[in-house]
Amino acid sequence: MENNLVDAVNKVDQAFLFIFGVSFAILFLITAVTIWFLFRYSKKRNPVPSDIEGNVIAETLWTVIPTILVFAMFWFGWTGYKALREAPADSMIVKVEARMWSWKFIYEDGRTSDKLYVPENTPVKLDMTSVDVIHSFYVPAFRIKMDTVPGMQTYAWFNSGEASQYDILCAEYCGTRHAYMLSKVVVVPKEEFIKWVETGEADSEKPGGLLVLEKHGCLDCHSMDGSEIVGPSFRDMYGRNVTVLENGRELTVKTDREYLKKAIKDPAAQIVKGYEDMMPPADEMTAEELETVIEFFEGGMVMEKKGAKGAKIAENEGCLGCHSTDGSEIVGPSFKNMIDRKLTAEHMGKKVEVTADIRYIIDSIKNPDDYVVDGYDGGMMPSYDLSDEDMKALIEFFSTLKDE
Repeated sequence: MENNLVDAVNKVDQAFLFIFGVSFAILFLITAVTIWFLFRYSKKRNPVPSDIEGNVIAETLWTVIPTILVFAMFWFGWTGYKALREAPADSMIVKVEARMWSWKFIYEDGRTSDKLYVPENTPVKLDMTSVDVIHSFYVPAFRIKMDTVPGMQTYAWFNSGEASQYDILCAEYCGTRHAYMLSKVVVVPKEEFIKWVETGEADSEKPGGLLVLEKHGCLDCHSMDGSEIVGPSFRDMYGRNVTVLENGRELTVKTDREYLKKAIKDPAAQIVKGYEDMMPPADEMTAEELETVIEFFEGGMVMEKKGAKGAKIAENEGCLGCHSTDGSEIVGPSFKNMIDRKLTAEHMGKKVEVTADIRYIIDSIKNPDDYVVDGYDGGMMPSYDLSDEDMKALIEFFSTLKDE
C-alpha cells in the first residue's frame, strides 16, 4: 500500500520533471541556436542572403522529435493520472463536505471533524461533494487536487505516510472568505487514531458548544473575539440588543434563547442590520446540538471544559500513571471522588482520620509522606512544587471527577 503512494506521488513528480526538463532543454537549444545564427549569419559575414529551398533531414527532425516528445508527455501524464485515480480496495473511506468556507470530514462511524485525522501508512479515499458552490480540495504534499461540485460526488485518494501534518487549501475561488478556507491533514500513529475514534480525546479540552460550531462551519463567518468577518461576532452574543430587518422593517430584538434558535434555524427571517442574507439554515444541526450551542452562548462561551487544564497538568506531571480517574486501584488512591473523601492515614507514626479537603490535597501534593493513606506505601510519590494557579486547576479537575 505504501508503495502505491510512493508510486502515485513519484509518477506525478516524474511527469512534472519530464515536462519541465524538456521545456528547459528546448529553451536552451533555441537560445543557443539563435545566438549561433546571429553570429554565423550576420550581415557582415553574409552580405548576400542565401536562398534555401528545403532540407529533408531538418523537416524530418522537427516533425519526428516533437511527436516523440508529445507521446512521452502523454505517457507520463496518463500513468500519473491512473495512479491518482486507482484507489486501493482496502482504502479507509472518509466523506468530505465543502461549504463556504470550511471543510467537514465525516467518518464511517458518523464522527465529524473540521480536520482530517487519519492513521499513518494507510490508504485514504475521499468521497467529496459541496453543499453550496464549487470548491477545490487541494493537498500539495499528496499531489491531489479535486473539485467538489454541488449535487455531484467526486473522489481522490492518498496514502497518509508517516505521522505529520499537511495543509489543506481550496484551489477554486469560492467567495469573499476563499483565502481562509484552510484545514489540516493530521496523520497520527494508528494506536492514537483508534483512541481518538473511541474517545474523541483530541477534542477533550473543547466545550461541546464550540465543537458543534466547528462541526457546522459557523466559525468561518463568525469570529469569537469581536472582530467582524462575514457575520456578527459571537463574542458577548447572548442577551444583547440588536437591530434586525424583518420584511423590510427595522426592529430591535434581544438575543435570548428563542431569538438565537430562530437565527440558527431560519436565518433569513431576521437579518442583522449591516449584514447580508448569506447564512444557510442549519438544517443538519440536531435539537441536542442546538441546545448545546445556546447553552454555550448563555454561559459566556467558556473556551475550555471545566477541569481541562488540570487534566492536562495531571497528565504532564505523570500523576495518571499512579492514580486512576475511574475509581480503579493502581499504585495510589484513585482521583475519582477524591474531594471530601474520608480517609484513614498514618501521620507521624499514628493512625488518624482525615477528610480529603482542599487543604489536605494541596499538602499531599507538596508533602506526600505527611499523611500516607492506609493500604498504600509511603516514599513512592515525589513531592511537587506547583504554582498556585496549577494547584487551583488540579483541584477543579478533581471536582469534575466527583459523583453528583
